Amino acid sequence: TTQTQSTTKAKLNYWYQVFNYLRPFALKNYRSNSNHFIMFNNYYKIAWRHILKEKFYSLINILGLGVGLACCIYIAFYINDQLSYDQYHENLDRTYRILQGHKDGEGIATPPSPEEFRVWGNAPIGPALKEEFAEVETFCRFTPAYDKLIEVNDHLYNEEGIVFGDSSAFEVFSWPLLSGNPETALTEPNTIVLSESLAKKYFPDGDALGKSIIYDQNRECIVTGVMKDIPKNSHFTFDGILSMSTFYQQRPTIFEDWGYVDFYTYVLLKENSTIASIKPRINELAAKHTSDWDGYKFYADVEPLDGAYLNSVAARQPGKTGSLSSLIIFSMIGGFILLIACMNFINLSTARSLERAKEIGVRKVVGARQSSLIFQFLSEFSLLALFAGIVALALISLTSPYFESITGLSIVLSDLLTIEFIGAFISLLVILGLLSGSYPAFLLSKYEPAKVLKGNFKTGSKGVSLRKGLVTFQFILTLALIIGTITIYNQLSYLQNHELGFDKEQTLVMEFGFDIQAILNIETIKDEFLKDPDVTAIAASRAVPGKFHPNAGTQIEGPDGTLIPHNPAIYEVDPDFIPLYNIEVVAGRPFSYNFTTDSTEALIVNKAAASLWGYENPEDIIGKRFDQWGKQGVVIGVVDNFNYRSLHSEVEPLTIRYEPFSMAMFSLKLDADNIQSTIMRLEDKWRELIPQRPLVYYFLDDNFDKHYRADRQFAQLFTAFAILAILIAFLGLFGLTTYSTAQRVKEIGIRKVLGASFLSILMLLSKDIAKVILMAFVVAIPLSWFAMQSWIESYAYRAPMSINTYFIAVLSISATALAIVGWHSVRVVILNPVNSLRSE
Repeated sequence: TTQTQSTTKAKLNYWYQVFNYLRPFALKNYRSNSNHFIMFNNYYKIAWRHILKEKFYSLINILGLGVGLACCIYIAFYINDQLSYDQYHENLDRTYRILQGHKDGEGIATPPSPEEFRVWGNAPIGPALKEEFAEVETFCRFTPAYDKLIEVNDHLYNEEGIVFGDSSAFEVFSWPLLSGNPETALTEPNTIVLSESLAKKYFPDGDALGKSIIYDQNRECIVTGVMKDIPKNSHFTFDGILSMSTFYQQRPTIFEDWGYVDFYTYVLLKENSTIASIKPRINELAAKHTSDWDGYKFYADVEPLDGAYLNSVAARQPGKTGSLSSLIIFSMIGGFILLIACMNFINLSTARSLERAKEIGVRKVVGARQSSLIFQFLSEFSLLALFAGIVALALISLTSPYFESITGLSIVLSDLLTIEFIGAFISLLVILGLLSGSYPAFLLSKYEPAKVLKGNFKTGSKGVSLRKGLVTFQFILTLALIIGTITIYNQLSYLQNHELGFDKEQTLVMEFGFDIQAILNIETIKDEFLKDPDVTAIAASRAVPGKFHPNAGTQIEGPDGTLIPHNPAIYEVDPDFIPLYNIEVVAGRPFSYNFTTDSTEALIVNKAAASLWGYENPEDIIGKRFDQWGKQGVVIGVVDNFNYRSLHSEVEPLTIRYEPFSMAMFSLKLDADNIQSTIMRLEDKWRELIPQRPLVYYFLDDNFDKHYRADRQFAQLFTAFAILAILIAFLGLFGLTTYSTAQRVKEIGIRKVLGASFLSILMLLSKDIAKVILMAFVVAIPLSWFAMQSWIESYAYRAPMSINTYFIAVLSISATALAIVGWHSVRVVILNPVNSLRSE
């Protein structure tokens, strides 16, 4: 009984103690999540201590990944900017632009290729589409942005960014007006809508609405609207719109002429209409209105405004265009850079794993589970990724001015503080930390404590093969990037140094924009400029190489005696033009002031034009009849082909005629050491001779080189990213050599004791790297050759692919690899064998 009472008493006491501990302070002290917090806090403390302990290797890891992230952010911003062109238009999905082309000669029945179409076309096709196609809601036309003389309050401005446009411009495109009525702003003649910046330029002290400007010296126009500046991510590049009805008053006949080209036409489809219903019928419409054309056939097509900046291959664009292939290349480089950085992350982590083997062994002996070790290492890698992200943002803030100087794209702090960017950036860091750290974490957590603590731990062959495979892949990319960089610069150098067929050096161009007073006194003005001691020659023309030029419907007598129609380019010049530019006359004679009929009955063609009309021997076309733009006569000369456009395309057929009343600019050949003082004297002379126009001048070689601006931008970006990718890739080599030398320290110590030389040790350590480079070379050479051949095909004139390019690439990467291996070899050789063999 006593025993029963004692048992009952004990049970009661037990439950008393249980319920006694159900108090607030007891519950507070035993919250389940406190252990998790302590555990994770411990993980990050250990990770931080290990980062501080291994400062050098942690710095390499962080810098490598940070540079890779910075490159990817730059590439992402650049690609996003290029893809954003014209996306601001509300009617983007319903807006299309008309492409126009023609065929003549034997292939007249074959439609032009996409490259043979032009965005620049005639005026009547827009109204015809609206009238005859129910799917078309409205249309809008623009003229090219020719130079225009503007006078405001007795101040003269030569504006390059003013166009004529239809009154439907603000219905088709999303350009909000800050003042004025978008429905009526461009309906009346002699009205103009200014951009916000142009309005402030002309009227800095007040509202521009209702104010007047003088256009073309004698036409008064009223400002009927002020619109926001057109965004930079637009293929339109103008600052003001004169009403199309103003242009109609000046030249009404061209608005009914299907053969006259001077307009960019856009159409807006009605809701729920598709372009597929228009596309098959548009050539029927074109044929209907051009059925009386003799020897020519007119073709038309449409392309969506969405993507026109990147995807259009048509000629005569209204503004700059982008390159989809360049975006693809940059996307691949960005992916490669990030991949290489992650590979280095893995290689450097596993390379240092031996130093942590005993730590892991001890942790496992005292009860650490594999999952806790994995979380510990993932915490460390996530922390490294976070630091790399901070480094990336710091690099962007420091280098963004350089990036802007190349691309024109500014990245400011506000761009990095958007919710979209912060969310994407943090997600990327988390993903990179987990992906990059997964393999090292699982590898390190699988170490066997018994082997590790006995000192005979070795990694498996699979891990070694994986690391070698990663570094081999890095070297493949590195070799390809080096070869690509050299090839790109060779091509650009070839373009800049290639013989153009004319002399563009020391040539100053001064534009007077078809000014009638200058044209009427053109010879007197030329004589006055020639009095300057530094001016050796002067010529007048409508265009110069590299600048805008028209095409002209031209008929020339063929070998069979019939007039054959074609549509070549046309240069209108004076007799001094061909000698000044040192263009070679290969048959016949140039224009001369001694022949009065040269301005009325003479034509000169280039060799490409002579060949087009069937004369492979230039002499045979001399004396043949021609009919061009209302002028009839005979061909008096043939000049050698010269690249009057750019080296992106082959020399096209060109006709040249002497037109005294179609001049717009002077070309002056200078022979001066002090260019600035010469230009100052010429400016004074200009104000004396042509006071009604402000002076606009440029050097021809600088202007001609603008054609290669996009190529240079591509080369600079490609090279910058390629160099960074190469530097990051060499960190991978550093990781592999670090790992291999750490594995073989004791072996090398024994070899030293037995008398091995430094050279033999260097050869031993270099053997694996040499195999990696050789394998990378075998794979990278054909891949890079194919890629570069595809890229270089976009140029009509191509630098030959040289074996030196591959030799330089292999030599540079081999020398760098040898230097890295040599550095590790020196470290191992100078190590005392006693220290390396101490634990044996």
